[in-house]
Amino acid sequence: MLTFEGLQKTIGIRFRDQKLLKEAFIHRSYLNESKQTKESNERLEFLGDSVLSFLTSHFLYEKYPNYPEGILTNIRSSLVKTKSLSDAAKSIGLGDLLYLSRGEEDSGGRSNASLLADVFEALLGAIYLDQGTNKAQQFLQTCLFPKAKDIVDQKAYIDYKSHLQEIVQEKVRISPLYRVVKSEGPDHNKIFWVEAVVDNEVIGRGSGKSKQEAEQAAALAALERKYKS
Repeated sequence: MLTFEGLQKTIGIRFRDQKLLKEAFIHRSYLNESKQTKESNERLEFLGDSVLSFLTSHFLYEKYPNYPEGILTNIRSSLVKTKSLSDAAKSIGLGDLLYLSRGEEDSGGRSNASLLADVFEALLGAIYLDQGTNKAQQFLQTCLFPKAKDIVDQKAYIDYKSHLQEIVQEKVRISPLYRVVKSEGPDHNKIFWVEAVVDNEVIGRGSGKSKQEAEQAAALAALERKYKS
C-alpha cells in the first residue's frame, strides 16, 4: 500500500506543505464522514486542469514543431482524456491514497477512472502551488508525457467517427448510427461492445472501456472493412 512518503519518493518531489498534498486526495464524499475535514480536492482539481492544459500545450508545441494546430489539439485531447490520466494515476498508485466515503469505497472508487483522473489533476494543482511550474512540468514529464509517443505512433489522436461520417454522408447522405449491443463488468471496469450501422447494415464492430472508445473502435473497423481507400 502506497504512503504519502512513498509517493513523494516515487515522483521525486518533496512537498513543503504536507497538508496541501493530503488535500489533493480528499474526495468530496469523505467530507460527510469527517467533521475535521472542511475542504475536498475539487479546487485543486480545477487549478490542475488549467495547469495540465497549459503545460501539455507547451510540451506538444516544442516536441512536434512541424504539426499544425489541428493535429496538436487532437493529440492533446488524447493525452489528457480521462483514460490517459487514470492510467497515469494507476501507474503510481494514487488510488491507494484517496480519502473516500464508505459508500464510494464499497462501489470501487479507488479504481474508478473518473476519480483517478480527478486526483491526478488535483495532485498536479498541489505540486504547482507548492513547488511552482518547473516541478509541475517535471511531474508530467515523468508520469504523463511519455504516452505522447504511442499516441502519435499509433495515430490514436485521429477521430475515426468524424472521418467515417464524412465518407458515409458523401456516399449515401445519411449519418452512421452507433448502438451498444453488450456491456460486461462492474461499473468501475465495464467493457462495451458497439456496432456502427448505416441504413440497417452493420458496417463495423468495436469494444472499449467506455462507449466513446467502443464507438471509435467500431468506426475504425468500418473504415478498414468497407471504406478502405
